[in-house]
Amino acid sequence: MFSKVLSAAVYGVQSRLVQVEADTMEGLPSFSMVGYLSTQVREAQDRVRTALKNSGIYLQPKKITVNLSPADLHKSGTGFDLPIAVAIAASYGMVKRERLENTIIVGELSLNGKLNAVSGILPIAADARKFHCSRMIVPCQNQREAKAIQGLEVIGAGTLKEVLEYLQSGKTPENHTEEKEEIQTERQVDFLEVKGQETAKRAALIAAAGFHNLLMIGPPGSGKSMIARRIGTILPELTLEESIELSRVYSVLGMIPANGSLLRQRPYRAPHHTITARALCGGGHVPKPGEISLAHKGVLFLDELPEFHRETLEILRQPLESGEVQIARAGYQYTFPSQFMLIGAMNPCPCGYYPDLARCQCTCTEVKKYLGKISQPLLDRMDMTIEVSRVPFLDLDNESSGTSSEQMRRKVESAREIQKKRMLDRGKLFNSQMETKELEHFCRLDGKRAEFMKKAFDEMKLSARGYARILKVARTIADLEGAEEIELKHLQEALCYRSTVHMYWKGR
Repeated sequence: MFSKVLSAAVYGVQSRLVQVEADTMEGLPSFSMVGYLSTQVREAQDRVRTALKNSGIYLQPKKITVNLSPADLHKSGTGFDLPIAVAIAASYGMVKRERLENTIIVGELSLNGKLNAVSGILPIAADARKFHCSRMIVPCQNQREAKAIQGLEVIGAGTLKEVLEYLQSGKTPENHTEEKEEIQTERQVDFLEVKGQETAKRAALIAAAGFHNLLMIGPPGSGKSMIARRIGTILPELTLEESIELSRVYSVLGMIPANGSLLRQRPYRAPHHTITARALCGGGHVPKPGEISLAHKGVLFLDELPEFHRETLEILRQPLESGEVQIARAGYQYTFPSQFMLIGAMNPCPCGYYPDLARCQCTCTEVKKYLGKISQPLLDRMDMTIEVSRVPFLDLDNESSGTSSEQMRRKVESAREIQKKRMLDRGKLFNSQMETKELEHFCRLDGKRAEFMKKAFDEMKLSARGYARILKVARTIADLEGAEEIELKHLQEALCYRSTVHMYWKGR
């Protein structure tokens, strides 16, 4: 008898519908599986057979053939165990076929018939409507994750036997999920803890408001890492759409904990400088997201920037422009989201104290070589570059309270709201996303402002990309002040965040 069960396979952060077909017929007892399968899927044969037996389900010896369609789509992972078992049981007439309609089934089987959690549940649940499915059966550990998608009926089960009973009699499995209250994690750091460094705080505020990339240059112990860690605390909370988009990435990597749901806070990722290019941007035989995708909608902090391998840094150039990573493999193109805010920190020389000649032990050649590890194209993609100087003792000893992260976040949210309203019909949320048309429309300059920028362009030998990024930063500064037009003072401040590059790299 023939039966069909719907399941899905995850590719990148998207999913594809897979039909699990099973046929049983009289003949020499056998169990064969076809459909362009990975080793993991082929091993399902033994897991399914043993799980059925240990669940008290004894099948008459027959010739069993299982096909995972479409046959030209490579299937991997352990999530096909449960749909294969259900399809075989259905071919023996053990479940009501009408209950299989419009139902996606995903799950891994233990040999004793228990269901284990699988990765990639959220992308499948999010795409269920696209597959015209209204119901999903998953392991109970994945239930809350799938329930994050509204309008989808989610059945969580602990064992194969519970799934078969539900499909036969309609008896809903017991709720194995621990109901947990959504607890908003308290922020562990605050800008109040940063003594002095008002210029750096101002730059962090502007960067967060417009989602601009920021590079900090300064000696060891000046507070660069401290400031970077706190930028996440002034970013607005994730919207529901952003939360689902981000959680897709973490779901694919199995980084959503058991009985977990959507991620509610913006990510902060700080990989070590020894990270490989593949670990940073994603890849592998079956491509998986890398650090830049894990930082999606949040902050990617690269400390000791010149210590990263040159080829690793250069990989960032394309994602910084497009907001996504594309990885091609034979027969398939994988796309991972990577819309992140890049925060870089570096010393100005190997010893860290240039241009303080009283303390710097480096030669001019060594300084130039060290700075040369950062390419000009990558520098062009940094919207803002600031110099973070040594903190004076008076600032360290000052007990007066400064601006808190909460106060800064309110300013950021106000500026973000202005940007959202301005570009609502253009599908963009913040100034760093503006392209040529938006720049011409929202950053138009005339008179003294145009003259000022022409002079700066010529004297600093700016590239077209560098010029555009100055305008974007100026627009953000104007938004923070609630100004309708970009004024001369906004351009002057934005240019200051570009002049640091000119100062350190002008001899190159």
